[in-house]
Amino acid sequence: MNNLITLLEKQKQQLDSLTVLLESELHLIGTRDAESLTTVINDKSALLEAIAVTDKTIEQQVEKHPDWAAEQEIKDLFDKINQSLSQCKFRTEINQKAVEQGQLRLQHLRSLLLESRAKETMTYDKSGKPKGGSSGKSVTA
Repeated sequence: MNNLITLLEKQKQQLDSLTVLLESELHLIGTRDAESLTTVINDKSALLEAIAVTDKTIEQQVEKHPDWAAEQEIKDLFDKINQSLSQCKFRTEINQKAVEQGQLRLQHLRSLLLESRAKETMTYDKSGKPKGGSSGKSVTA
């Protein structure tokens, strides 16, 4: 049973570390520090793989000794892990929304730039109506 307790404590620590990485990720999304964000994302990915391995090991331990899951100490650790997991899911949703908002801002800026460029190249046709495109294409010297 001590092995399972050790594994559960390890998983709790991993989830707490993930929470810290998610907080850092949100900050870097806001500051648009791409290089640091890439590092945090790689760290997060490696940590998620480690969490998955720990989770699989815990599952195997519980399958071998299903009566251990009834122990109060184990139940308490599972509750703490579930709270940490909920916190990670919540922070992931916040980060996802921050990324989506950033993409919308970039898309809006791109549209403004394209619109500005189109205005710069606007000409008029023979009837005096505005027409997009660059002026002077048909002019020869």
